[in-house]
Amino acid sequence: MNNTITREKAIELLMKYNKEPFHILHGLTVSGVMTWFAKELGYGDEADYWSTVGLLHDIDFGMYPREHCVKAQELLREANISEEMIYSICSHGYGICVDMPPIHEMEKILFATDELTGLIGAAVRLRPSKSAMDLEISSLKKKFKDKKFAAGCSRDIIKQGAEMLGWSLDELFEKTILGMRACEESVNKTMKELNL
Repeated sequence: MNNTITREKAIELLMKYNKEPFHILHGLTVSGVMTWFAKELGYGDEADYWSTVGLLHDIDFGMYPREHCVKAQELLREANISEEMIYSICSHGYGICVDMPPIHEMEKILFATDELTGLIGAAVRLRPSKSAMDLEISSLKKKFKDKKFAAGCSRDIIKQGAEMLGWSLDELFEKTILGMRACEESVNKTMKELNL
């Protein structure tokens, strides 16, 4: 898996098509979580690739939400992103907007954690600490069961992602929280550097 774009260029590309700070924050968070998973699961030599896939996974969502993962392919080709990476990025829309099933473990993790990082992020914003550092699985499970909380985060996709990976929901929750803890400081620092 070869990375065909630098992190700086990937951030520029993300910001070209996403103007809302929330979308940039989400891209950076998913990127950080993907980096953590790459290292945790023995894919450390592919960490940059995993990170870039996470960063660019919603490249089209800000401007083209109704064409999500379809328009992305066009935008990524224009930026000379490899077909391998385009597939990895767009496979998280499998069964929703594209027929590109996640194949590699990395693609399955992106599928499983995209919605979950959104749910965790919403839970974190309500905490006095505004941090994932003190978020416990039990608290996240309560939020997960409350369908009105962060209603836009699909519980079905999160469950499907855990099944794809052969993990329990608790295992997926725990690992994703750890991934968010690991990248929280660097994500916040990058958001400040970008003046967002």
